[in-house]
Amino acid sequence: MTHAPGQTDARAEDREDHSSRRRIWTIILTVLSVALGGYLLYRTLAGYSLGQLVESVRALPAARLAAAGGFAAASYLCLTGIDWLALRAAGKPLPYRRVALAAFISLSLGHSIGLAGLSSGAIRYRFYTRWGLGTADVAKAVLFCGVTVGVGLMALGAVAVLVHPGLAGEVTGLGQGAVLAAGLACAGGVAAYLGLAAWWRKPLTFRRWSIEMPPLPLAAAQVSLGAVNFALVSACLHQVLSAVSDVGYLAVASVFVIANAAVLITHVPGGVGVIESVVVHLLPKTDVIGPLIAFRCLYFLGPLALGLVAFAATEAVFRWRDAEGPSAPTRTPTPSRTAVPGRAARS
Repeated sequence: MTHAPGQTDARAEDREDHSSRRRIWTIILTVLSVALGGYLLYRTLAGYSLGQLVESVRALPAARLAAAGGFAAASYLCLTGIDWLALRAAGKPLPYRRVALAAFISLSLGHSIGLAGLSSGAIRYRFYTRWGLGTADVAKAVLFCGVTVGVGLMALGAVAVLVHPGLAGEVTGLGQGAVLAAGLACAGGVAAYLGLAAWWRKPLTFRRWSIEMPPLPLAAAQVSLGAVNFALVSACLHQVLSAVSDVGYLAVASVFVIANAAVLITHVPGGVGVIESVVVHLLPKTDVIGPLIAFRCLYFLGPLALGLVAFAATEAVFRWRDAEGPSAPTRTPTPSRTAVPGRAARS
């Protein structure tokens, strides 16, 4: 079927207008998110001088900082595993060393840039397409990672709330019924996802999108890795908070789940101000400014610096290879019988 030149031009103009409007709304959302984060951060730190902030960080024990750094490193290692799993789900596996490089750079930058799904996805696209993946394959992998974040957060939230509902109620200020309802909702969401993976075989369609559920073993691995990642980040935060308070791990995990839910809603880059405001609000009797600054440096700013260096180095290598001209072709992954998530693992 052919289209008249006028129809083709009109459709091209419509696509261009839609893309332009989407870029404008993305810019507006980013500016509003940054402004919100700046306001929340200012409100949180307004009562402290620069000297007080520096001294509060210097007062933290080195052992606590080292343990927190170890948990942060373990979290990023876990995130590379999620990317490796995502490429297998898309039917386009790559060697782990490549996946680890792309995942660390994209996530260390994406966590601080904001709109992590878009920013880290764009960096993943730059790496993975150079290594033989198509646009659809990268989109499936990015979607898989996003779903893993969601189910992992719900799984940790369910454990933190249901294992000790009284503690969660004390931290959040909610009644016992509301706490149990929130925990059961999180557990129900995870159970529903696993149930769909076990029994639903048809693609799920939403407007122009079609998503196929992964097989149950892959979905269970998603839930496990996602929950372990957030558990490790919570452990990082718990270590620095333990330097100034006897707050328990499950209480910190509950607070962190709430803070991350707020970050996902606001899209504030790196959760700047949001995480701090939530923690200060939920733990009002503790001076947590020093630990929070240390946590942000260990989990966000430190990896961001390493990621920028690694990104610059890999870009230099890519450009040097491009300037050298075509060389021996890089072996691309052997295509599976299908590239949709789930079926590759079932075959």
